[in-house]
Amino acid sequence: MFTLAHLSDLHLAGRPRLAELAGKRGLGLINWQRKRKSIHRPEVLEAITRDLISQAHDHVAVTGDLVNFSLGDEYKRAASWLAALGSPRDVSVLPGNHDTYVRGTEDAPAAFWGDHMRGDDGIERFPYLRRRGDVALIALSTALPTGPFMATGRLGRRQLARLAETLAQTRGLFRIVLIHHPPQSPLRRHQRRLVDAAQLRAVLAAHGAELLLHGHDHRRAVVWLDGPQATKIPAIGAPSASARVPHGDEDAAGYNIFRIDGASGAWRCELIARGRSADGTVREVSRQSLTPQ
Repeated sequence: MFTLAHLSDLHLAGRPRLAELAGKRGLGLINWQRKRKSIHRPEVLEAITRDLISQAHDHVAVTGDLVNFSLGDEYKRAASWLAALGSPRDVSVLPGNHDTYVRGTEDAPAAFWGDHMRGDDGIERFPYLRRRGDVALIALSTALPTGPFMATGRLGRRQLARLAETLAQTRGLFRIVLIHHPPQSPLRRHQRRLVDAAQLRAVLAAHGAELLLHGHDHRRAVVWLDGPQATKIPAIGAPSASARVPHGDEDAAGYNIFRIDGASGAWRCELIARGRSADGTVREVSRQSLTPQ
């Protein structure tokens, strides 16, 4: 049995200096003060983190948006949070769009969290591969700076090609693809979509995977993607780990636990969703079988 915990979208926020407010950060600060500041609360993240640590698990995946404005103090706070969560070997991280919020911050996640974003080969690039027993964790990066009112992501041809190679090389293992943006989005989220999602789905349809985990939408989601030879791949979205209350179509804070067992051709996977209730306690919300079909 291999147990993986997955959480996403911490949105640890600092206060930009006046010189840092030009362009997107200024608009983002207005949105933060008017709305998001009351939703993404540090005490909520603390409760979720305490609960996660108390649950038995072998590994943790964090799928992006650890910070909010891509500020130096935010990256440092996220690094401290990661250190409390576990060693770099046991915690895998990838960046989200808020982690590279503006131009000039593209290299900051690796500078602060690089040990958590490196594969078993020690090479700093995406996708990176971490093999833990019969489980292959394959982490992608969709993070790139975008203009105001945009939150799109992109993989690019080179990363997609390496993903195809990695999936082929790890066939027979329980392959888990980690990504920030979801592999498909409704039209109403056009400005927040993964722009080459169709190309990603084509790679998965050709080479397969046993599970895909993402964040970004701040909501729980289970979508079945096409795999090779009429198989299906469960794509699971996690809520924000710091959301005090539900907001619009976004869920209150929570995270997921996956219990993986079996062998090639006969894998078993159980999803256990844990979430924060209105009274502030964190408890099991639901569980279901995700045995690949």
